[in-house]
Amino acid sequence: MVRDSKGNAHYWSEWVEYGDQYIAEAKQTAAQQDADPSYLPQYLFTIVQKHWHQMLRRYSAGCRVKSLAQYFPGLLDAWERSEQLGGKIWSEEQQVIRRSWKVNLDHYISCFWLVGLGLALEIPDDQWSRLMALVGNEGQDRLLDKIISKRTPGRVIGDELLYPKPYALLLGAIEAPVENQALLLKQFVESWFDGLGVASRNAKYAQATKVGYPYWYKYGDENFAGGAYFGRWCVEAVAAAKVFSIDDALCIGHQHYPDELIHPSSSEAASLASDESRSERPAQPSTKRSLIARFLSRLK
Repeated sequence: MVRDSKGNAHYWSEWVEYGDQYIAEAKQTAAQQDADPSYLPQYLFTIVQKHWHQMLRRYSAGCRVKSLAQYFPGLLDAWERSEQLGGKIWSEEQQVIRRSWKVNLDHYISCFWLVGLGLALEIPDDQWSRLMALVGNEGQDRLLDKIISKRTPGRVIGDELLYPKPYALLLGAIEAPVENQALLLKQFVESWFDGLGVASRNAKYAQATKVGYPYWYKYGDENFAGGAYFGRWCVEAVAAAKVFSIDDALCIGHQHYPDELIHPSSSEAASLASDESRSERPAQPSTKRSLIARFLSRLK
């Protein structure tokens, strides 16, 4: 059963399949000897992005939660290679803009999601260590540092909250007395999506881009049929609930709360046979080439 009713079963099935095929083709293209070295680091990071989109898309589609973890190895491989190659061609300013939580809301959210998915899926220690090396930004944000520190003891905790809207409520939840945590978590989930729409305007530091909302913010409203939409899931709340043992009963059922990431339901056992076979077999290059061919042509 689908978890995000914005799309029906056919919609999600089609785009889950296409997402896997896209990643498989993109990896092949990135491995080609004639790939443009000036663009390859960014292209590799696009592959990274497609991996976490696919994890969230699969969750939206109702796929088994345990099938999401299969994307971490490829994600980490592509990200590490992107950083290795990018370090040779990106300017110091470009590297700061790409990697800094302080000036890049998109990167902060993406790191938060990957941390949350890694915690919820309990990825192996070696993958977690690689993820932490890529996430970086130690001591920069009180909230995310505190969440990371529950699996990485000794991480330096920042003094600042970089994006008070919407994250002040979540920080308040993890620092509140136990009896107040559940309500604060609920309030955060309820305000999360709208809060992200104004997060950059209320940030502690000036942002590197002028776009006022996350890059994915309007995916569900514009060109929905094109398949970019992967859901609007508050992974940040699940991460906090898991590592701080917050009672999330008040959040379950909210349209943005992905509770099954940490509370496997009966639907896990009753997953469709088609999903089971799809989640286990390696993806093959797609025959649907129109969209990806246009994108990959930039490498030639």
